[in-house]
Amino acid sequence: MKRNHNKTFLLVFLMFLSGFVQAQQQLSLQEVKSKALENNKKLKKAQSIINASIAANAAAKAAAKPTVDASVFGLYLSDPFKTLLPEYSANGSVAVTQVLYAGNKIQTAKKMTSSAVDLQTAQKNLTEDEVLLSTETAYWQIVNLKGKIALAEQYLKLLNTLKKDLQNSFDAGLIYKNDLLKVEVQENEAILNLTKVNDGLAIAKLNLAQIIGLYDVEFDIKEDSSTDLELVAQTDIKSAINSRSEIGILNKAIEISEYQGKLLKGNQMPTLAVSANGLASYGKNINFSNGSDDMQAFVGLVTLSVPILDWGGRKQKVKEQNFETEARKYELEETKELLSIEIQNSLLMLNQSITQIELSRKSLGQAEENLRLNQDRFNAGTILGEDVLEAQVLWQKAYSDVIDAKAAYKIMEAKYRKAIGEY
Repeated sequence: MKRNHNKTFLLVFLMFLSGFVQAQQQLSLQEVKSKALENNKKLKKAQSIINASIAANAAAKAAAKPTVDASVFGLYLSDPFKTLLPEYSANGSVAVTQVLYAGNKIQTAKKMTSSAVDLQTAQKNLTEDEVLLSTETAYWQIVNLKGKIALAEQYLKLLNTLKKDLQNSFDAGLIYKNDLLKVEVQENEAILNLTKVNDGLAIAKLNLAQIIGLYDVEFDIKEDSSTDLELVAQTDIKSAINSRSEIGILNKAIEISEYQGKLLKGNQMPTLAVSANGLASYGKNINFSNGSDDMQAFVGLVTLSVPILDWGGRKQKVKEQNFETEARKYELEETKELLSIEIQNSLLMLNQSITQIELSRKSLGQAEENLRLNQDRFNAGTILGEDVLEAQVLWQKAYSDVIDAKAAYKIMEAKYRKAIGEY
């Protein structure tokens, strides 16, 4: 009797825990997705990388503009230098420098950093798709586990009813003890299963909370278990592939690689720059032209730097970069092939999950009818409790299969939308 009391207490506790979860703040699937887009750490990291590439692009644009530098310094000279120059002096200078030609490296750098912004934006879009898929997968896993909890509780009620009937029959001397024990063993297993599912739900919620950035907030989800089943037709694979973020990333990577090749070619070209420098100095008799204590001067400078000989080093760098660009193009072609396979596979798996739901529903209907017939025969005294127990087990499994099939369909539906670039 004590053992039965403990099992009853545990069952009530688990049901209470389930009810407590239901009373928490509930979020719909769309609300969960919105919070993931707002709070997910991976997306925040991706945005920071975009901001960094925007700053790099701004720096590249600034390189085309003239630079202005100023400096001020004081000077003290000891013997024998002070016999030639003032012992004390203050000096200042301003220099303005403008690069006129650098082998198109400045223009190429601006284009390359602009492409880097586009690449990081495409990378964030890919991360966004992955986060949303993870969010939706976690959501439907929770729906699945909550359905399993409701099923486990209903199954325990059936077992408890059967147990009472068999206890009465045993007390009346109509059956043997082992008939009752079989139900109790199944009840113990069902309680353990309910405990495991509750634990699984707790972990699944922690996983979803981490994804959507609500790790320290108590929440629950609104169950949207509507399942409109319809076989999906083949989409335009080429169009779907081109809409994928992975393709955008690789296209921009190729573009950047080509710009890097142009930058390396620019290193083989001459560089022309002009600068203007204004000088001002103050010190005793510092102006050697007239002996005054101040001096101002202006210096104009034109520099032309021409690469002459480096034993083919720059040329080989260009060839190296061209081969890297070629490798990226092969990677792009392979990725397109793999994405085509992914799209077709996800379509097959989605339609397969629809078939699985239809079959599992059919099996559940048969199991329900079988359970009803066995229960009627048991009530009429024509079969044993063992037959009802077996029918209950079949019903429980069929019901569980339906719950799994629905969750699998929803997850495959999300994967298919991501595969065709419509997530």
